[in-house]
Amino acid sequence: MQDITKDLIYPLFVKDGKNLREKIKSMPGIYRFSPDTLIKEARELVKLGIRAVLIFGLTKEKDNAGSAAYEENNIVARAVKALKANFPDLIVMTDICLCAYTSHGHCGILKSPRRQVTRSQVKIDNKKTLELLSKMALSHARAGADYVAPSAMAKNQVLAIREALDKNGFRNTKIMGYSAKYASNFYGPFREAADSTPAFGDRRAYQLNFANRTSAIEEIKADIKEGADIVMIKPALGYLDVIKEARDRFYRPLAAYNVSGEYTMVKAYCKSTEYRAQSTELERKLVMEILTGIKRAGADLIITYHAKDIAKWLKKRKIR
Repeated sequence: MQDITKDLIYPLFVKDGKNLREKIKSMPGIYRFSPDTLIKEARELVKLGIRAVLIFGLTKEKDNAGSAAYEENNIVARAVKALKANFPDLIVMTDICLCAYTSHGHCGILKSPRRQVTRSQVKIDNKKTLELLSKMALSHARAGADYVAPSAMAKNQVLAIREALDKNGFRNTKIMGYSAKYASNFYGPFREAADSTPAFGDRRAYQLNFANRTSAIEEIKADIKEGADIVMIKPALGYLDVIKEARDRFYRPLAAYNVSGEYTMVKAYCKSTEYRAQSTELERKLVMEILTGIKRAGADLIITYHAKDIAKWLKKRKIR
């Protein structure tokens, strides 16, 4: 079994509070942490050899502008400061999107925030959204984030953030672009975890059509031109052809996001009555097969909720 621990990025959810370690019902084994308990979790990750984490923030304070995302000393900034103070060599990445902070649950500022809309009526004000995404990225960079990861699929988001970072003295802060983020049905468990389900409409107006491969390649090309240090394809399993084509076309580190729905499908399958007795070993085999397939398609890095389990399995194998 190949040791791919060094290529894994582990997503972490952080929220206000103290001594919090909340179970996420739809994602067995995944939790929401307060900044203090996040340190304990990160300590275990570092011991396991996991090199990078991707931070998602939650807040109870939501409004149409998602102001909690970029306010001074926001929840993600506090988490980043704590992580870098305790684990300076851990690569800390932060998600840059407004969906978990807006009262409507969309990824940007709406032109006409109405509660009853159709898909075509969900219109994002791109200029205002870019301003706030840049402000959010700067707050994370000031806290010490190594990478910021814009995921709103706003036009020119990588360019706007790169210019804001450079202008404010953060040339060394890198960008991982959610370059090809599809409007997928595999995001449900994540939206519960991050409390980011849209209050109305959906995100098909600004995320990619899952039937379209060409648009993904164009988006990746644009992100590279705008300054992305890593480009990403999300989700992974249904998009291995896109990962393969991106690998063949572009000389840039390529990440794939093995998303929440893909994670929970494995968990549910292994816990089914038929396989319950052999669930642990079956899960290990399934996960390693899945991640090997993602690597074989061409991904350099894999963002996955399985990362911690994978690291434990591989460490146990080495000890033996």
